[in-house]
Amino acid sequence: MNIKEISIDKATVLVIEGRIDSTTSALLEKKLLIMIEEKGVKNMIIDFSSMDYISSAGLRVLLMAAKRTDKMGGEIVLSGLDANVREVFEISGFSIMFTMYASQADAINAF
Repeated sequence: MNIKEISIDKATVLVIEGRIDSTTSALLEKKLLIMIEEKGVKNMIIDFSSMDYISSAGLRVLLMAAKRTDKMGGEIVLSGLDANVREVFEISGFSIMFTMYASQADAINAF
């Protein structure tokens, strides 16, 4: 898994490439905690357009990050989910916890 960070006016974009599973979720968790707790980032767009799999471990990390940004008055939104990843969010009930956009550009415009 690779994570690329892009700063824009009102949010930070994280572009995730690869898979978020039990092996890689710790890396994502570390990155998100640094961004939230050390850098004070409270609005994030997580771009999944280059990702094709997320496990329950990855969902747990996203939930943790969403709770922390919510306490700061911020938000995490998701973009570019393919059909398989979107289905995981829908089946798990996470689709009601996150705002999802078709593309990174749509998510940026929403901020």
